[in-house]
Amino acid sequence: MKSIEDKTLANGNYIDMEVDKVMEAIKTEEEEEEEATDVVEGFKHQVDEITVKVDELEQKVKDVDKFYTSLSKKQPNSSKGSSAVKEKQQIFSIKKLRQEASKREAAGEKRMQELIRHFGTIFRQITSHKWAWPFMHPVDVEGLGLDDYYEIIDKPMDFSTIKNQMEAKDGTGYKNVREICADVRLVFKNAMTYNEERNDVHVMAKTLLEKFEEKWLQLLPKVTEEETRRKEEAEEFRLGMQLAKEADNAKMARQISNELSGLDMYLDELREMVVQNCRKMSVEEKRKLGSGLGKLSTEDLTKALEIIAKKNPNFEAAADEVDIDMDAQSESTLWRLKFFVNETLEAKGKESGTKAHNENNKRKREICDALAKNAKKRSKKLTY
Repeated sequence: MKSIEDKTLANGNYIDMEVDKVMEAIKTEEEEEEEATDVVEGFKHQVDEITVKVDELEQKVKDVDKFYTSLSKKQPNSSKGSSAVKEKQQIFSIKKLRQEASKREAAGEKRMQELIRHFGTIFRQITSHKWAWPFMHPVDVEGLGLDDYYEIIDKPMDFSTIKNQMEAKDGTGYKNVREICADVRLVFKNAMTYNEERNDVHVMAKTLLEKFEEKWLQLLPKVTEEETRRKEEAEEFRLGMQLAKEADNAKMARQISNELSGLDMYLDELREMVVQNCRKMSVEEKRKLGSGLGKLSTEDLTKALEIIAKKNPNFEAAADEVDIDMDAQSESTLWRLKFFVNETLEAKGKESGTKAHNENNKRKREICDALAKNAKKRSKKLTY
């Protein structure tokens, strides 16, 4: 917002400087009136350019404001988390939402540690089984001469590694009980993968895996409940942040819109002030203006009539036939018309020039292509 304010102030200072120059030019002697008019027209072009930018920005701001306002009014209804947002009846600040999320995250970690503690009971029951001894430590690949072990097993795992990670205090331990469950299963599946079905180790691993799955099913409902709760809290936070950001953007859009409205009014006042200080238009200039109006397209002529109607409420710009009395128009209206006609015809001239230039280039290319083809034909005849 500060950058917008700085730009607005900078534009204001720049316009003030230009107005001073225009006023100085207007107040010169009669022999310099023509030069003063040129300065006024140049200033008018600058003001018009800024006005166009203001109009474009204003429209964009309106679109953004409408978009975010409509989103803020929508009531999410896809989950319990979204229902919680509806019930609050207010949009918290982003800072407060993040504070609440941090508290929920800490509480969630505490609940997860409790689940891991419950899982520890299952883990101790499995590791204390009489058939658990082959899986207590990493496989002694070299001692047992298992040369192909790492070719068959991608990720070795054992109970001592799991136990150490469960008891880690440096932040490298398990964050979720499902991670431990996956590693316990991996211990047994590795053993079953490497050893044949009739092998004792394979049978022991299969038996312990079945016992583990039975005990895991008893803890699973609590794990699922916690996961569902975390998902809902994450969705609630996401929706809350979305609404908070939408509200902030909508507020910012309204502020920018107000600033642009003020700038737009200021530019209108400047333009009117410049036009009011313009000299009286001569008869010849009025004649040229009338001639220029006759060269306008239907669309541009409608805009010109709107300029007249702006200062003359009784003027019927939309009538089928319109008679414009130049002598009956105010000086400000005449100069506004002159600025508009000159600018429109200049733009039309540039467009026609560009089109003609493109046609000439096209014609040149066609001639060059024709010459190239003729040269190619002559070359073939000479070859034969």
